[in-house]
Amino acid sequence: MISGVPVLREAVLLLGSNQGRRVRRIRDAVDRLSRETGLLAVSRMYASEPFGRSHQPWFLNLAVRVATGHSPLVLLAMAKRLELEAGRRGGARWGPRTLGDAVIDLPGLVIPHAAMAQRRFCLLPAAEVAPGAVVPTYGRTVTQLLDSCEDPLEVIML
Repeated sequence: MISGVPVLREAVLLLGSNQGRRVRRIRDAVDRLSRETGLLAVSRMYASEPFGRSHQPWFLNLAVRVATGHSPLVLLAMAKRLELEAGRRGGARWGPRTLGDAVIDLPGLVIPHAAMAQRRFCLLPAAEVAPGAVVPTYGRTVTQLLDSCEDPLEVIML
């Protein structure tokens, strides 16, 4: 905060669901985020083959770019609260999720995700809303990471 005025920063959040009414869940999440942040851009929706546990429904994913005065930790808490309100419950790693995911290296919060550059389902929607954004841990733009991504899993734009 500078002189009592919150400093706005941009953030890219990745939303995904493979349970229940996936499209509705994701649209509701975007709507809720728009009420708590400044919504700047929303990517198209993508269907993606599940990573890690293949015997589950495909995920729907999209990215949003927001302007927020929240710190990354507060933004994480807000995202977790919205997930719970949307019905998300804990589960197995790489298992079914109703909603979720969203730069920082703290216990419980690593931004960007350490494997983001190897996951096409993250990079495709992120490249739509922030193509020139440099991912600090890689020193390359989202688009550059996408161009060199070797993820073999299928991702289809809807």
